Amino acid sequence: MYGNMARQRKLNNFLLAVVRSIFQDMITMDSVIVKIMTFAQKLVNADRASLFLVDGHSKELYARIFDVSGKPDDGSFKTILEASKEIRFPIGKGIAGHVALTGESLNISNAYNDERFNRTVDQQTGYKTHNMLCMPIFIRNNIIGVVQMVNKEDGPFTKADEEAFATFASYCGLALHHAKLYDKIQRSEKKYKVALEVLSYHNTCTEIEVNEIKQAPALPNAIALHDFRFCPYSLDSDQKVLAAIHMFVELFGLQKFDQDSLVRFTLTIRKNYRRVPYHNWAHGFSVANAMYVIIKKSRGTFKPLEELALFVACLCHDLDHRGKTNQFLVKSASPLAAIYTTSTLEHHHFNQTVSILQQDGHNIFKNLTSDEYKQVLGNIKHCILATDLALFFPNKANLKEIIDDDRFDWKHPEHRLLLEAIVMTACDLCASTKPWEQQESTAKVIFEEFYEQGDAEKAQGREPLPMMDRTKLHEQPASQVGFLKAICLPCYELLVSIIPESRPMLDGCLSNLAQWQTLAKQQSNSLENQTKAIQYEEEQVREGEQVLEDSKEEKTK
Repeated sequence: MYGNMARQRKLNNFLLAVVRSIFQDMITMDSVIVKIMTFAQKLVNADRASLFLVDGHSKELYARIFDVSGKPDDGSFKTILEASKEIRFPIGKGIAGHVALTGESLNISNAYNDERFNRTVDQQTGYKTHNMLCMPIFIRNNIIGVVQMVNKEDGPFTKADEEAFATFASYCGLALHHAKLYDKIQRSEKKYKVALEVLSYHNTCTEIEVNEIKQAPALPNAIALHDFRFCPYSLDSDQKVLAAIHMFVELFGLQKFDQDSLVRFTLTIRKNYRRVPYHNWAHGFSVANAMYVIIKKSRGTFKPLEELALFVACLCHDLDHRGKTNQFLVKSASPLAAIYTTSTLEHHHFNQTVSILQQDGHNIFKNLTSDEYKQVLGNIKHCILATDLALFFPNKANLKEIIDDDRFDWKHPEHRLLLEAIVMTACDLCASTKPWEQQESTAKVIFEEFYEQGDAEKAQGREPLPMMDRTKLHEQPASQVGFLKAICLPCYELLVSIIPESRPMLDGCLSNLAQWQTLAKQQSNSLENQTKAIQYEEEQVREGEQVLEDSKEEKTK
């Protein structure tokens, strides 16, 4: 009993050392294999150890690290590594192949007397095999490899060797399984880095573009960027870049900001907006312009770092927008929806912003202190997430309650954050405040983007909302009336109560609401007249049919 307990204690200590060594320093699959072979050799006092892995696709056993030999403790330990010349043979061939095929362990005292022994390996390595202990390695009842001990130094392998090795093999299975997972993670990470490098190259502005913008003629003085009624569509793409840089410099100066970084940052922002009908670079610029006007006309309302965060957030708030809603991404099982379960697109827009800031020569905040940088970045995230209309309703309700109770406090951080959220929504929806010509043309591209989503939903076998169904064009005016009344007007009314300088946005929204209501009424009257016309035609047809019947009866008589 004492001998058995001593052997068991020795085995337990050995297995504990195995676990510590393998799992605490899991670098690559090859390193794990070498450790397993080393410990296996030491466990049963074998001259050599080999480990073959199962290739499920080709139904073969293979080994790059074929065997280890020598004594790990005396410095004679050697590893045969053939990274470019794998040893491969079919499952079922040789001792290891038989074990992989059947899942049975084999203890062979004379290898050359066993017809299953594959002499090819000895011929390739020049080594003479005498006795062998070969065991399968399982994970989840599947054989993933075979460990083979060769030439025990003090005679044939014993029953005790088999029992000890069977216990050891279960740890080998776990180690190899985790090593495979670790290898997959590492490969995925490398693929991700390569993909990021490729995307960075194609989605980053070039030095030619930077020089062209720096040498471009200044914007005409007649451009009224400071007016709420300003039409962003009056500028071409490059002029929008120049205007965005001009607004940034006018608001914040260049004392803390590098001009080259600002040019690169703005150009790369433009490049990362997709060419979708509405949520594109023109929209991002328009929202930033609206924020610029609010900040200029209410200077002192927000703190300098808040202004910086608000403006940059507006410029970046729809980066890489796909022209689809969050709900569509969720129902379509989009990878983005799997990463971000709430405010899917908005989280992605913020992460795109951070990615651009991290690119060489793009960090416009590099001269800020650590605390300033942290504050601005946190505020940008808050502001971009606030553009999710699902968050607008609770933000509006909370802020309205505070204002109605006369509790709004400019020194209260939470109150300021709620105001920033409402300002972001107001700027995001600024198209509804523009003169009617701009509002009407913007509505066309908005509905075109909606209809493209509706087409995609139909292709997936789902019924789109009426406003996203291009067969229901006649419902556009009524849809806009509902949108302005439910979201836009409450937003601008709330904003005006805190920032009176934003009154032109509310007036513009009211004016457009009146226009849409007129169109909706005309559409309703038109539909009513069409219905009456159809009814009249149907009555005429019925009367004609009746006259025909009467005529037939008369003839019959």
